[in-house]
This record gives sequence, C-alpha cells and structure tokens, in this order.
Amino acid sequence: MTAHGPAAAEQDRFAADTERFRRELVAHCYRMVGSAHDAEDLVQETYLRAWRSYAGFEGRSSIRSWLYTIATNVCLTALQPRRIRVLPSGLTGSYDGPDRPPSQASPGEVSWLQPLPDQWIAPAADDPAAAVVARESLRLALIASLQHLPARQRAILILREVLAFSAAETAQILGTTTAAVKSGLQRARARLDELEPDPEELLEPTDQRARALLDGYIAAFERSDAGLLEHVLRTDATLEATPFREWQAGRANCIRLLDTYVLGASGDWQMIATTANGQPAAAVYHRDAHGALRAHGIVVLAPTATGISRVIEFHDPALVVTFGFPDRLADRSRTAV
Repeated sequence: MTAHGPAAAEQDRFAADTERFRRELVAHCYRMVGSAHDAEDLVQETYLRAWRSYAGFEGRSSIRSWLYTIATNVCLTALQPRRIRVLPSGLTGSYDGPDRPPSQASPGEVSWLQPLPDQWIAPAADDPAAAVVARESLRLALIASLQHLPARQRAILILREVLAFSAAETAQILGTTTAAVKSGLQRARARLDELEPDPEELLEPTDQRARALLDGYIAAFERSDAGLLEHVLRTDATLEATPFREWQAGRANCIRLLDTYVLGASGDWQMIATTANGQPAAAVYHRDAHGALRAHGIVVLAPTATGISRVIEFHDPALVVTFGFPDRLADRSRTAV
C-alpha cells in the first residue's frame, strides 16, 4: 500500500533527511557486531525506530547524530545475549601438531566473524579521503580486535576514534557522562594495543601491487600450483579459514596444508576478484562431484609491499551470494575456445 497526501509527504521528508546516511550506518553496525547480515538487519531496525519517532524529532541534535544514537543502542541491545564473533586466530595459537586436516568447530559452537562487501558501504566517488578512512576502519584485523572489547567500550572507541564524535556527543549518544566516555576510551585504546600492537601497513586494493598479489593467489588455486604461492605469500604469512579451529603460521606451513588437503587438481577451483573490508578478495567456487562449480566462500587477503601477510577464507556459500555473485559459475576452463 502506498501512502498518499500528508503521510506520503512525511515519508518523503524522512527519506530525504535519512537515506544519505544508510551506508555509513551499515559500516557502523558492522564494526559493532562483526557480521554483514546482522549489520543489515540492525540498520533496518534503526530506520524503523527512526521513522516511528520522526514526528517527535525536534532538531536538538543533527539528523546524523540522532540516527547514530538509535543505531548504537540497537547494536548494544542486540549484543547483550550474543557471544562475540571471532576468527580462528582468536580462539587459540597457530597449529604446530602432526600433519593432518584441520578440524571443524561444531555447528553453533563458535560465532564466526564475517567479511563485509565493499560495495555496501562505498562513500561518494568525489570524496577519496573518506574512502581511505572507511577502508582503514574496516580492515579485518581491526574488526576482529574490536569484537574483544566490551560492547560499550567498543561503541565509545568507534564513535570517538572512527566517527570523530566529541566526548560530549558520545556521552549524549550513549546516555552517560563525558568522564565515563573518556575513561572508557582510555581502557579501549589500551586493550586494542594489546590485541594489535603493530597494525600492518596494507596496500590499497587499487594498488597495482595488491592486484598482482591477488591475481597470483587466484592463479595458484585455479592451476593447482603450490609453487605460485611461494611468489605471493610472505615468509611469515598466516592462513586461517572458518569454520576450522586450527590455523597456520609461516609460508611453508600454509603451502604444505594447501597443497596436501586443498588445491586438488587443476580446474577444481575458480575465483572472481572483488574487495571486502577495504582489502583484495575473491568469490571462491569449487567443483562438486558432478563437475559443477558451486559457491564455496569468500577469501580476503592482507597485501603488503613484501607480499600477502594474511589469508582468511570464509567457507560459507551464502556469502558469495551476499557479495552479489551467483551460487553456480559457468566453467571458463571448459567453455574457452
């Protein structure tokens, strides 16, 4: 049913006032909860609550601040009964036992972090500075670290350090005092330094070196050529994949596992380049028993000037569709002339 008359005009005003903030609110909710799907749902809830209270909005704060107040509190409520989302490296140290396939966590045993499609939150093309800030504040390593902060400290850190709200504005958003915000920020910074003491200098996804590393990684899988991985992985590279508990540290260990248990035969894998969390990524397809290339997951790389330092694959076929790709892929190797 479509609204008419004054109701329609009110809806139009609401959309004009609020829709331009949707993408940044998705990014905010994702930083808070570590899940693309949950972030999308929480933004929908934010807009429903905002619409219900829009008539009473008196302009004592900006529309943007008002929306962030609603979104932040929606996230804090959602986080209360939930376990934090993690990567395998957030569960235990790297695996150093006997050579064997990695073991999967039982369904529902662990809440896994999810990647975020860059196209969901891309800022305006005429604001390159905003694009860089958005990418840096969504790096997977940072998002993983944020999940280990208490929810309110996480909110304070994001509002103050990422979104540049003042201490007074942050206190108003969270319904607390400026002193509490300053104290919470100090504790959050200290904890984040413990979790990620030396953040890496990652190449931008548009950097030719980053694209070359992604192309090399894709070629290694599509050709089932472990030797190609020698050219793209750093000697200290790490490899982890959800929903597996164990993860590998060191290029030799990473390549040994991939070559022994993953790569298979040439043509078993195909990938499509994309970006996630401001990093080079690929939608991953694997050939099933019937020869069809089925969605397998999303792999995200951490490219540096000296090679790929970190590979994280999310084994979740639904994520491929979330990133806008089909769940089944035409076979390039068999259709090429």
